[in-house]
Amino acid sequence: MNYSAMSYFSRRTAWMFCLVFVPFFGESQNKDIAALEQYIEQARTDWDVPGLAVAIVQDDRILLAEGFGVREIGSDDAVDAQTLFAMASTTKATVAAAMGTLVDAGLVDWDDPVVEHLPEFRLSVPYLTQTVRIRDLFTHNIGLGNADYLWVHGEFKEKDILERIAMAPMAYPYRGGYTYQNIMYLVAGLVIERISGMEWADFMEQRLYEPIGLKRTYPTRKRVMEASNRTRPHHYVNGDILAIEDMIADPIAPAGASWSCAEDMARWMLFMLDTARVDGQQILQPETWAELFKPQALIPKDQFYPTVQLTKPTWTSYGLGWFQHDYRGEAVQFHTGSLNGTVAICGLLPARKLGIYVFGNLDHAEVRHAIMYRVFDVLGFGDQPRDWSAEVKDLYSGFSVEQEREAADWRAKRKRDTKPTLSLAEYTGTYSHEMWGTIEITLNTEGDQLVARLGRTSYADLTHWHHDVFRGDYRMAGFGDDYIRFLVDREGKVEAIDLNGPQYTFYKIK
Repeated sequence: MNYSAMSYFSRRTAWMFCLVFVPFFGESQNKDIAALEQYIEQARTDWDVPGLAVAIVQDDRILLAEGFGVREIGSDDAVDAQTLFAMASTTKATVAAAMGTLVDAGLVDWDDPVVEHLPEFRLSVPYLTQTVRIRDLFTHNIGLGNADYLWVHGEFKEKDILERIAMAPMAYPYRGGYTYQNIMYLVAGLVIERISGMEWADFMEQRLYEPIGLKRTYPTRKRVMEASNRTRPHHYVNGDILAIEDMIADPIAPAGASWSCAEDMARWMLFMLDTARVDGQQILQPETWAELFKPQALIPKDQFYPTVQLTKPTWTSYGLGWFQHDYRGEAVQFHTGSLNGTVAICGLLPARKLGIYVFGNLDHAEVRHAIMYRVFDVLGFGDQPRDWSAEVKDLYSGFSVEQEREAADWRAKRKRDTKPTLSLAEYTGTYSHEMWGTIEITLNTEGDQLVARLGRTSYADLTHWHHDVFRGDYRMAGFGDDYIRFLVDREGKVEAIDLNGPQYTFYKIK
């Protein structure tokens, strides 16, 4: 698919003459940028991504801030350098930098206990409640398992999530493992609020975005809703790419709710590559800036990005809001962002003063990794690069084949010709879990199918699988399906349900 090709090339020509962003930097580099633009556009079409926005910076200059394709499939609204996309988890690095401003002000230290600044913070192990440090909020290794259910289904607000995380069992020893943990970034945002006396979103806008010059960066979806020139997320639905609704991450906003554009992210990368300076003004002290990039937690390669199969790094780690690995003998600082229907990646090669940021409006469009490494090869190492788009596409296509094989194996285990133990009406009711909240099971209007409402916003239509197990197909594109097992007691009444396993057992309350 090729969206707005004429628009793309006319905008590209105009951009090359915009001296505000692209000062003279030599014929060779001009050719490299032109070739990269063509490569990005071809990669976009090869991956069927409706729209991309890309920023590239090097040596204190913005080399590219450009849009490719369209904001919404089927429209003529072209993506440009100011088109707003969800930053998703690339937000995390900005929150770590924001905390750094408070460190510089002497109001907090990275190794302060969290409870010193947020006394209501609790974990299920009292010792850890007193032990967890501010830096631990940023490193995904305090020992908690994944708790994204608390915000994905929209039932809880910030303070509710903080209270309920105290019930989460520890999954591994403190600093003894790695599990990606969005909730701790919410806690970091609450710490920023408590120390500064400002709402987190206001603090981000006034104390970070404005000094850096980020004029079209918004800390939450709520604040971006009135802005124009926004993209739509897209997902494959029954084999077709369709525009879908935004996924709302505002309940854990510091973990990934920000929105921005290529132009602003170019400025953000210049800031991070120039020891946190803007026009010679030091926004973060050099030692605080350096702390952001120090490895804090080692990540096993089997828990890192699948691209390690292609890049073959010696080490993989996590800093304060940054994933890290070595590539061709040099350190890479990067982070991806993914929300339903939209993707982002920010990659820095500090030794070469090179940065690349990619936004995309198709769910898990891993072309973002391909573009990052292509830019590293061309502008960082100055050689004839590999075809990263083709290699990454082959890699992820292999995963898709394997996932389909696993799904087929699962389907083959289904017990045929079984029936539910009870009538459909007897499965209805409200089920509760002290940590995860409620699931409400009702009948559809025709009375012939069960419907599950998880939290406030997620609906799944239940189809009998076998015995008392039902498959729930979520109505929101991209959420896939889950399996609900109804537990019948000795009296023949439903007493509970489990959602994909006993760790999510909800007991019937009415």
